[in-house]
Amino acid sequence: MSSRIQRAILSVTDKSGLVEFARRLAALGIELISTGGTAKLLRESGVTVKDISVLTGFPEMLDGRVKTLHPKVHAGILHRRDDPKHVAAVAEHGIAPIDMIVVNLYAFEKTAATPGVHLEELIENIDIGGPSMIRSAAKNFNDVAVVTSPADYDSVAAELEREHGSLSRETKWNLAQKAFATTAAYDSAIASTLERIRPDSTSLETQGTEFPRSLRFSFHKVLDLRYGENPHQKAAMYSDGSGVGVANARQLQGKELSYNNIVDLQAAWDLAQEFDEPVCAIIKHTNPCGTATGKTLAEAYKRALECDPVSAFGGVIGVNRPVDAESAEEMHKLFLEVIAAPSFDDAAKAKFASKKNLRLVEVQAADQKWVLKNVSGGMLVQDADVRPLREVDLKVVTKRAPTPEEIRSMLFAWKVCKHVKSNAIVYARDGQTVGVGAGQMSRVDSAKIGAMKAQLPLKGTVAASDAFFPFPDGVEEIAKAGATAIIQPGGSQRDPEVIEAGDRLGLAMLFTGVRHFRH
Repeated sequence: MSSRIQRAILSVTDKSGLVEFARRLAALGIELISTGGTAKLLRESGVTVKDISVLTGFPEMLDGRVKTLHPKVHAGILHRRDDPKHVAAVAEHGIAPIDMIVVNLYAFEKTAATPGVHLEELIENIDIGGPSMIRSAAKNFNDVAVVTSPADYDSVAAELEREHGSLSRETKWNLAQKAFATTAAYDSAIASTLERIRPDSTSLETQGTEFPRSLRFSFHKVLDLRYGENPHQKAAMYSDGSGVGVANARQLQGKELSYNNIVDLQAAWDLAQEFDEPVCAIIKHTNPCGTATGKTLAEAYKRALECDPVSAFGGVIGVNRPVDAESAEEMHKLFLEVIAAPSFDDAAKAKFASKKNLRLVEVQAADQKWVLKNVSGGMLVQDADVRPLREVDLKVVTKRAPTPEEIRSMLFAWKVCKHVKSNAIVYARDGQTVGVGAGQMSRVDSAKIGAMKAQLPLKGTVAASDAFFPFPDGVEEIAKAGATAIIQPGGSQRDPEVIEAGDRLGLAMLFTGVRHFRH
């Protein structure tokens, strides 16, 4: 156990939990030193605190830009207590040891996310003194504790109380690791934001959409997984700390999520978010085996299950409405791995409680800006595929125009097809998938497999293709299956032949001008 903590500097932007933490420190006889708004809050709360200017003998200046950048602060933190020369040097200059730093930083990322924020305001939210103190304390972790997160206040205070004002080397080492991660993430956020701003700009509103010269990420581990895609692979999940999206979802019940569960959960959630009306997506191995809309969530689930009840066994479900008693009653009948929803009402949770292994996961919607893929030696980055398709964007290319019913079904099939592995063909009718052909090397094979998988009648369906038809044979196969209309991007050199085949077979065909490969 290290020596007792006698003196601490507290200077925080996020003041949650600070007053209670400071009171516990003061009760242990630790002298508290603080800056600006932090000192004001503590005094108003009845906590005795010394201003930093009293310690340094120098006033805070330049509108708060200079407060803690002083030898009496940094030498007090950085000197090694086991080095006689260090101890003698600080004594010669009347510098008191500082044994703990409690610091969190200006909210740069929050400021950067503010619509219309000006560059000047952004620059003023770049913390200088805070990261400097954090790094000094973390470097000298043998002698100094550095606390950068309110989440650590209780455990740190409890150990201090238990150990009569001391912290173990292990605790201080763990805190130092978090501290360096904090400053690394902070500097990364600043660099990534500023490099996207043109030199003649005064606002983030004028920044371009170019990818940054350097790609920087900061994630913290939220879950160790039992294994990865296969039992011989290790895996973990990391969060961006936003509180939204799959990585920040709240699991209400069930055994721990696996790597594959999470991948399928993301696929189910993404597909469900495509729709405004109640929808259910049932996913197996990242592909939808059934998707449907309905007047209610229960109806949507039953219609989705009708598409392929065999494949749905052991599937992952994504919905865009709270799961209620009626939908839970239906879902309870099938063995499922995961159900992802915005929420579950009390009746639904009670219904599922008997299925101890079923994972119920509440997810809050999150915008996805980029899609990333690892390649050896680097990474691929692209914009997320979020381009909407409107009815006015559609181009009729066949002699026969589609009926309003066919258009509605095609728009539904198009949304689903976007979430099917390429090559993808989706048969659908009236807001319900009928057959899904996924991940084939040949588009003709996808058309055949989609028809083969169909459990519902194919006659009168429409078909969606995620990319153009290179030859007429894919169109011929779809017509043979019983579909009456096709929606596809167009753009093939053989488009005239493909359109002629559609006319010959009495099909209606729409071009979207947009491809949705999903590799």
